[in-house]
Parts: sequence; structure tokens; C-alpha cells
Amino acid sequence: MATVSRQPGGFFRWLFGKRKQGSRFGHFLTHVILILACIVAIYPVLRIFTVSLRPGNRLLSTSLAVIPADASFENYRYALFEKDFLRWLWNSLVITLSTALIGVMIAAASAYAFARWEFKGKRSGLIFLFMTQMIPASMLMIPLYILAVKLGLVNTWRGLVIAYSVSSVPFSIWILKGYYETIPIELEEAALIDGTSRMGAFYRIILPLSTPSLAIAFLFNFTQAWNDFLLARVMLAKPEMYTWPRGLQAMQQQFTTEWGAFSAASIMVSIPVMILFLFSSKYLISGLTVGSVKG
Repeated sequence: MATVSRQPGGFFRWLFGKRKQGSRFGHFLTHVILILACIVAIYPVLRIFTVSLRPGNRLLSTSLAVIPADASFENYRYALFEKDFLRWLWNSLVITLSTALIGVMIAAASAYAFARWEFKGKRSGLIFLFMTQMIPASMLMIPLYILAVKLGLVNTWRGLVIAYSVSSVPFSIWILKGYYETIPIELEEAALIDGTSRMGAFYRIILPLSTPSLAIAFLFNFTQAWNDFLLARVMLAKPEMYTWPRGLQAMQQQFTTEWGAFSAASIMVSIPVMILFLFSSKYLISGLTVGSVKG
């Protein structure tokens, strides 16, 4: 263990002196900044959790205690069993999982074509896909709603899944295309020489090696559909079709808002995303080690 010199200024030389990994002060400052950033990010969530544990007559309390003295899970019980929260959660899961799977499948095949084949309009198509991401989501509400009315997709899951998939595919294509181009084409050529078809090489070689980018694209599609409120607000009018953002908005009445149940539901809807992230993070790490080129 390194010792601090007892000579004048020895402590400062020890603190600011350079090591192989940088100065001790730099490491200390980095950890302080990270801890402060974590506190800033976690504090609002803790306040929402605190409100969810308060009884209805203490919602406006100014206490800063994370766990109130008279904490209870009444708001959670109310949201689960006296509101249609479970139905909203189920609707959201069906829509977002369908969106993520369809979006990733379309983007994976499209990105492979852009990465491996040369065809007329390739560059223009990529630029067009990139430009679609610059359009604000609010500007798409009216045209998407008009199309949904024309096709009879209002108040249906199909309408939301199609709208979410179309809006998320361009960004997913860019993510996957960039990753495909890092995979040596010699792997596919070797598979083709062994008698595998082009689609076989895609499914057996490219997709397994693209696990990290596929996981990122899946997470992007999932979170975009899971957190959306504007499109669900426009497309869904029947209470039994509500997603969780639309359902939570229904708790806000003209003169009253059920803040306790609102906070409890907000905490519960974060659980599926946390589970998905934890699963996907391990999947990302394992995907980084799938396949390699020796030479």
C-alpha cells in the first residue's frame, strides 16, 4: 500500500501525482460527480415512492422522510384491485412486445440489405430514413390518425403496433446497419462455400454475431412504445383498450387527482422495464463474446 510522504507538500504530491490509471484526485472527483448524479436521478423516484405509501389524508405532508411514519400499501391495493391497472398493464405489454418484435424483424432484414448489397437509391434511402427521425412526434399525430381512420384501425391494438413499428424502424435500421458492416464478410463467404444459402448465412452467422445491436434495437422499440402517451391518447377512446399512460391520465379529473394511486401505479409500471433492462444487459454482455475471427 502506498504511503504518504511526511515531507512538506507530500500529501498533495500523493493526491495529485500521476499513476498508470490517472491521479488519485481525478478518481476521487469522478466518484464524487457520479455519486451526485445518482442522487439527483434517484431523489425524484424516492419522492414518488414516498407519496405512494402515504394515506389519502397526508398526501400534502411536507415531511422529507422516505418511509412515512404511517406508511401503508393501501394505494397499491387500490390501484391494482379497484382500478383497471392490470388491464392497462396487459394492454401495454401486448402492444410493446408486438411492436418490438415486428420492428426488430423488419429492421434486421432491411439493415442487412443496406449493409451488404449495392443497389440504385441506396444512399438516398438511408438519408431519407435518417431525415424521418428529425420530424417531431407531435407532427405525426394528425396524418397517423387520418390513416388509422381510413383503414379502420382506430381503437385497435393493430393500429398502435403498426404506427409504433413504422416510427421506430428507421432508427433501428441505422443501428443494425452500422453493426453489420463491422462483421467480416469472409464469414458469410465461407458459409456460402459450405453450401449454406444467403438467408441461411444471415440467420446462422449474422444474427448471432449481432446480438448486442439487436438487443439495443429491441430496447429502443420497446421503450418507445411503452412510454408513449400522445399516440395512445389520439388512437384509443375505449377504456378497455387503454395502455398504462392513457390509464394513468384517466386518474386526473377536472378538480381532483388520485395522487396516491397515481404514484403507486407509476412505481409498478417501472418494474417490467427494469426487469427487461437487467435481462438485456446480461444478453448484451454475452452477445459481445459470440463468434470471432481467428487470423
